[in-house]
Amino acid sequence: MNKYELPSVPYSYDALEPHIDAKTMEIHHTKHHQTYTNNLNAAIEKCSQDIQNKDVTEILSNLDQVPVELRGAINFNGGGFDNHRIFWNNLSPNGGGEPGGSISDAINSSFESFANFKEKFSAATIAIQGSGWGWLVYNPSSRKVEYKSMPNQTSPRTEGLVPLLGCDVWEHAYYLKYQNKRPDYVNAWWNLINWDDVSSRFDKVRS
Repeated sequence: MNKYELPSVPYSYDALEPHIDAKTMEIHHTKHHQTYTNNLNAAIEKCSQDIQNKDVTEILSNLDQVPVELRGAINFNGGGFDNHRIFWNNLSPNGGGEPGGSISDAINSSFESFANFKEKFSAATIAIQGSGWGWLVYNPSSRKVEYKSMPNQTSPRTEGLVPLLGCDVWEHAYYLKYQNKRPDYVNAWWNLINWDDVSSRFDKVRS
C-alpha cells in the first residue's frame, strides 16, 4: 500500500516571518500535518488493496468508492494531508505581488481583475464559519478558475475541482500571532504567495 510520509517544508520555519511566525509553522507542520498523515495511513490500512494502491488525490476524487465506515476518516485526514502539502508550497519567503502569465489571464477572465479576485477571495475566506479553507480552484467542466470555500479539511477534489491555491483558516494556522484577528492573517498571507507554484499547478492541470 501507499504509506504517506510527512512532506518537508521547502524553507525554514522562520522564513515566513513576520507574516507567519516560526513557532506556528513548526507546530502546524510537525504536529497538525503529522497527525493528518498518521491518521490517513491508519485509515488506508483498513481499505481494500485496490484503494490502498491509489494516490490520495485519486481517492479524494472518488470518495464514493471508499467504504462508508472509512469515508469520513479519509475525507478528513486525506484532505488534511493533501491540503497542507499544497499549502506549504503555495507559500514562499519571496512571495507576494501579482501573478503573471497564464494564471494571471485565467484570474482576469474569471474575476475581471486581480484586485477583484483578491477582494472576493479575502472576504469569502475571512467569512468562513469555524474551520476551513479558501481556495482558488480549476474547474475542468468550465475550464475556468473559480473561488471555492471548503469546510474543515474537505478537499475541493471531492467536488471534482482541482486545488491551486489554498488559505488555511483553521485557528492553529494563525492564532499564536493573530489570536482572533483572522482578517489580519489573511491580509498578511497575500505577501507570501508563491505564484510560480500556483502557475505550475495551473499549467499542469489544463494541459
